[in-house]
Amino acid sequence: MDALKQAVRTYARHHANRDGLASTPVPGLRMMCVEEPAGDLHSVYRPLVCFVLQGAKRMMVGSEERVFCEGQSVIVGADMPVVGRIVEASREAPYLAIAVELEMALLREVAAQIGDTGSSYTSRMQTLFADDTEGAMIDCAWRLMQLLDRPNAAPILRTGIMRELHYWLLSGLHGPALRTLADPDGYAGRLAAAIAVLRAEYRSRLPVERLAAAAAMSLTAFHKHFKMMTSLTPGQYQKRLRLIEARRLMLEEGFSASNAAFEVGYESVSQFTREYGRLFKAPPKRDALRMRGKSANEHKPEVPAGVLA
Repeated sequence: MDALKQAVRTYARHHANRDGLASTPVPGLRMMCVEEPAGDLHSVYRPLVCFVLQGAKRMMVGSEERVFCEGQSVIVGADMPVVGRIVEASREAPYLAIAVELEMALLREVAAQIGDTGSSYTSRMQTLFADDTEGAMIDCAWRLMQLLDRPNAAPILRTGIMRELHYWLLSGLHGPALRTLADPDGYAGRLAAAIAVLRAEYRSRLPVERLAAAAAMSLTAFHKHFKMMTSLTPGQYQKRLRLIEARRLMLEEGFSASNAAFEVGYESVSQFTREYGRLFKAPPKRDALRMRGKSANEHKPEVPAGVLA
């Protein structure tokens, strides 16, 4: 575990963005290293499993709010709006986590191979789960991390590691719930089709009738189950996607507030400013200047030759 923590800390130190989040060349693998508690982090997660290696983080997913600590695994089983806040971290012992995106097609395939386990699950649409991390899953995460130093091996070995990880998830405490979420004919699976449209075309005006049709639901059923799963209406969900992307454009690509607003589909800068301030607790220009100032004070040393050495 110490070697994994050090690998995450080293890689994230040189590749993380201002929020401490580092993407990687290995598809679906990312990590986080945060040295001090900060404000809320708004994002929209794809289905994933997150291994908390050190520190603690409070997450609000849908209508659920919980704190996850070292040694726990967090599973988000659907495309969900998430508000996260690091609550335990320091320079000596930063918050460290690895996240791996789940692949629903692979989850269904492995579930079919396992067969009916006889486990039952309630019809309640739960999308957030936590458990103590099993050694077998940490081993999968470590082997995915090792692929960062073996890029030629990644296309060949990643598939097998991901299959094994999905097997352990399905064999665990929350396996029955994950089967329910991965079922393409269930409510969550059908809503996923509508959310895919929202994520791909969030800049455009999307009639709710089109989204309901994508989910193969009536308008009444679609509104009910969408709100039940995400805690947002479809319009609120689209707005969240736009605002999060606009913030990224300003912070990471240097867009002005007005340019970011138009880029993500707003027709009114004043409306964008109001809604941005409501979500991020500051007007867009002030928020961007504050975050850029914070980033300018951070020092990043040169990247070593081997990130896992």
